[in-house]
Amino acid sequence: MNKSSHRSNRNNSDIERALSEIIRKDLKDPRIGLITSVVKTDTTKDLKECKVYISVFGDDEKKQETISAIKNAGGFIRYRLAQTLNLRNTPELHFILDDSIEYGVNMTKKINDIVGTEVQDTDGE
Repeated sequence: MNKSSHRSNRNNSDIERALSEIIRKDLKDPRIGLITSVVKTDTTKDLKECKVYISVFGDDEKKQETISAIKNAGGFIRYRLAQTLNLRNTPELHFILDDSIEYGVNMTKKINDIVGTEVQDTDGE
């Protein structure tokens, strides 16, 4: 792993950790769901842009409310991020709703349903 890749990974994990804390502790918006987490951050090498993948537990309406509230607070979140981390540039944040955790849970449930059905079929014969 080269030096810039290591630095990029470290920056991403630091930003992810800081954003998680800011969203959980500093945002007082009631539209933000209780179970909201930062799944991943993807920062450009020059630290000018950062995609922030957010996972929200709840129905589609709650997810959209939460992502909207977070986007509305984007300036404040960026300001708090600049205070928290000592970076040369504080990246412009782009919040993206991430459904990968929910997708994984649904796939696991489907696999368990199929495997459970096959086990019942072999037991009954």
